[in-house]
Amino acid sequence: MLARTLFLTFHGIGEPVTKLSEGEEGYFVTVDTYRRTIYALEELEGNSGNQICITFDDGNLSDYQVGVPALLDVGRTGHFFVLAGRIGQQGYLRGKHIRDMVASGMTIGSHGWNHVDWRKLDHAGRKQELYDARRKIEDVAGIGVTEAAIPFGLFDRRVLAALKEGGYGKVSTSTAGLCYDNAWFRPRWSVKQNFDPKLDLPQRLSVKQIWKGTAYAQLRRLRYFV
Repeated sequence: MLARTLFLTFHGIGEPVTKLSEGEEGYFVTVDTYRRTIYALEELEGNSGNQICITFDDGNLSDYQVGVPALLDVGRTGHFFVLAGRIGQQGYLRGKHIRDMVASGMTIGSHGWNHVDWRKLDHAGRKQELYDARRKIEDVAGIGVTEAAIPFGLFDRRVLAALKEGGYGKVSTSTAGLCYDNAWFRPRWSVKQNFDPKLDLPQRLSVKQIWKGTAYAQLRRLRYFV
């Protein structure tokens, strides 16, 4: 069995409407780039034989305004990882947006509370980021939350063990590469502002990447027990 699923991650789409942290602007893509990506997915999958899944981090308002409509246009759904502490803030998703996204078939997951490094958390920090954040998102969304995305893609064995203990059914990170569709640990590739789907995606779906992703999946299983 080979790793043949690419999880592609977007952050913001279009012009930011609120002040960003240092480095965040580089993860915003134009509306045109995003839409061209979504409309190219079927052809890219057909040419490569791989599957492409779309995810979003941080809970930016553009997820609702641009992200969801394009996905629905082509009959797809996405995974949206929300920062609990930013719900309702300017430029971010509100409760109604999240509930509308759930109603349209989108998956809502947790990205934690404050977008911090989970490796450095004490007991109180782990409670807030892994448990309180999920509970708030569940209360807002009106559904159970079973997926998490690790901020910055930074993790170690303790972080992964805490997520397993916390009952998360799927965990995503920013470790690039293909993976198995049903994997608990899901590496993802975050696009940046210079991203071009026609040029960049075929390279990520090549035979070389399939074998590389398969090998890395086995190595992670040995190193992290996932």
